[in-house]
Amino acid sequence: METKPKPNLNKDELLETEAADPVAELKRAASRSSDWRARQKAASELAALKAPQSAAILRRLLADDPVHPVREAAYRGLVSLGEPAQAPVRKGSVPVKGLDKIVVRVRKSLPEGHAFSDFKEKLRKMRLDVYDVLEGDKGAEFDGWLEEQWKASFERK
Repeated sequence: METKPKPNLNKDELLETEAADPVAELKRAASRSSDWRARQKAASELAALKAPQSAAILRRLLADDPVHPVREAAYRGLVSLGEPAQAPVRKGSVPVKGLDKIVVRVRKSLPEGHAFSDFKEKLRKMRLDVYDVLEGDKGAEFDGWLEEQWKASFERK
């Protein structure tokens, strides 16, 4: 099979080419580390496209994404494509390595007597990647869970 050489495209031409290829944009959205909602939406849209590349991207999300709702969307997408897949299992542990140290570091960056809301906002600004994974993984329980982590951080050094 003969492959065509890729043309040399400038930035604008490359963006136009990618805009014409919805899979390229969805692949990029599926890789956004600080936006679990974008990854979840991309998984659903990839399944709807039924493009040949969709299954590979969905398999990667199912295997590697730290956020359970994203893994669920990837699983549903694979099933809708007729691909074999095993339903994701919610991980019992926190999906962020070194979370205790991160929480302490953020808390210590704030003035004495700060409120939980200050801590939450500072975490979002300092470590959007961590904030996003935790928010997506914890869902509706996120605020309560994060407040417990914040309170516990006062006991850590």
